[in-house]
Amino acid sequence: MVLSAKYGKEIADGLIQTIQLNKDYLSEIDGKIGDGDHGINMNKGFTMCRERLEGQSPSVSEAFAIISQTLMEDIGGSMGPLYGVLFEGMSMASEGREAIAAEDFAQMLSAAVEGVMEIGSAQVGDKTLLDTLVPAKDAFADSLAAGHGFDECLSAMKEAASAGWRSTENMVAKIGRASRLGERSRGVLDAGATSCYLLLTALADSILPLLT
Repeated sequence: MVLSAKYGKEIADGLIQTIQLNKDYLSEIDGKIGDGDHGINMNKGFTMCRERLEGQSPSVSEAFAIISQTLMEDIGGSMGPLYGVLFEGMSMASEGREAIAAEDFAQMLSAAVEGVMEIGSAQVGDKTLLDTLVPAKDAFADSLAAGHGFDECLSAMKEAASAGWRSTENMVAKIGRASRLGERSRGVLDAGATSCYLLLTALADSILPLLT
């Protein structure tokens, strides 16, 4: 099973709609231990992405490059650069491909993790988006290594993303503004981990019906 690289617009639309639908939820979560603007900033960035993609038929790599550039340049806070390098890594790892196989997608996820870890100091367990992203990447790779198909690997990724996201509720924040709260940050889901879970789920749900 492979994903034709021509479906960049369709996949980007799935990501954009997910953020737009969940903007209030993301800000609500962020408001408990952060600035409360995560949903606002993410919605601003992804809505701008929709405007920039209008009338275009980008490849997956090109669509992710547009998302990356927009998030890095045009939204505030720390999440713009983090998501910018996440999508930049996925764009570069899929550049020039006419079709994306499960092995290629595994490389895209690895590049996303590497990008985020390179510009930040967070590790898994610090109550950040990495607590969603890294388990999702690992689950996809493990499923692939076990001989499963692209669709099964995506399902494994979704399950791991959900579990990783939910695990942040019981963590103490060690990075960013929430880290100043110490133990008081426990008992709340991390906003970045939440948006990452939503995006990875939307990514899988957009790809699954396009596999051939």
